[in-house]
This record gives sequence, structure tokens and C-alpha cells, in this order.
Amino acid sequence: MVDTVRARDGVGPLDITSIPLDDAPTFAMLKKAETTAVFQLESRGMKELIKRLLPDSLEDMIALVALFRPGPLQSGMVDDFINRKHGRAELSYPHPDYQHDWLKPVLEPTYGVILYQEQVMQIAQVLAGYSLGQADMLRRAMGKKKPEEMAKQRAGFLEAAPPTASRRISLVTSSIWWRSSPVTASTSPTPRPTG
Repeated sequence: MVDTVRARDGVGPLDITSIPLDDAPTFAMLKKAETTAVFQLESRGMKELIKRLLPDSLEDMIALVALFRPGPLQSGMVDDFINRKHGRAELSYPHPDYQHDWLKPVLEPTYGVILYQEQVMQIAQVLAGYSLGQADMLRRAMGKKKPEEMAKQRAGFLEAAPPTASRRISLVTSSIWWRSSPVTASTSPTPRPTG
């Protein structure tokens, strides 16, 4: 439909790769929650969340959609994300009392908040040496939220963690996961294809 209108106006087809992902006027409009008729961004609750989050990047927009789900909204995760983004709370990877430099690359894009399923898988690989297959089994168990499967996965995760400070980090991380199972989105932000 867009290309039909553009052709009528004597303009060539829209090249989606030419759309800037950091367009300041677009983000100014978004920050004011002027999102009526914008897919997934038009509900009253979403507009309120947009005004609190004040997204200023594509990654923030992806996180916004992932955060607007019952688990994150009820667990306090949304407040953590917003407060860390705006500098009102300390960034931590994953918890202020248990910083772990290995987790910084995994959690930095989400201000230290475990938001995406891929982050769960990466953390399991980093802290407990999980294979990709084992990490995927953990991810699936969390998605099903069956207490007996979660207990089994938690035990395996803690057993695999090295008996060092990493084990303390693993305990904190696993208690965050198993307390609320907050992970919501199936995918994390990915770079835009080039070329």
C-alpha cells in the first residue's frame, strides 16, 4: 500500500533499510505517547509505560514491548528497568551485592535486568558451563513454570556452577529466576542487517 501511494506521488518504492533507527522526531513523538493506531503501543497501559520509560533507542522499544506483560509488571522488573535506565538505581549484573563481570556483556543492553530468554541461556552458559542444548532446556522449563521441573533445573544449575564466588552469583541469579520467572520475550534486539 505504501509503495502504491509513493508511485502515485512519483516516488520510488520504500527502501526499509534507509529508515533511520535513531530518528529524533520519531522518538520525541513516542516519548509523548502519541501512539494511537501503532501496533502494540496504543493501549492506555502501554502509553503510561512509554511516558515512564521514555524510550530513546530501538533497543528500548523492543524492551518496552517485552516489559508490558503480566510477569514483569507484577514482579517489579519494570520499575527496576526504568530506574536503572534513568540513573535512579545502580546498574548491577545481576544484583548490587553480587556483581559479576562475566554477566555485564549479557545484561548491559537491558540495564542489568534479565529480560530475554536468550539472556537466560547465555547466563547458564557463562556461569554454569551449560551447552546450548542444556541452556535451551532451562529456558523451556522456565516457560512452562512447572514447579517440579524448575526445582530439577535449579539443582542442576547450582551443581554445575563452580565452587567459587561464581557459585554465590549463581545462587542469586537462580533465586531471581525461580522466584518470579520474569523472562518474557522470545528474542532480544538484534542488529539491523547491513549491505
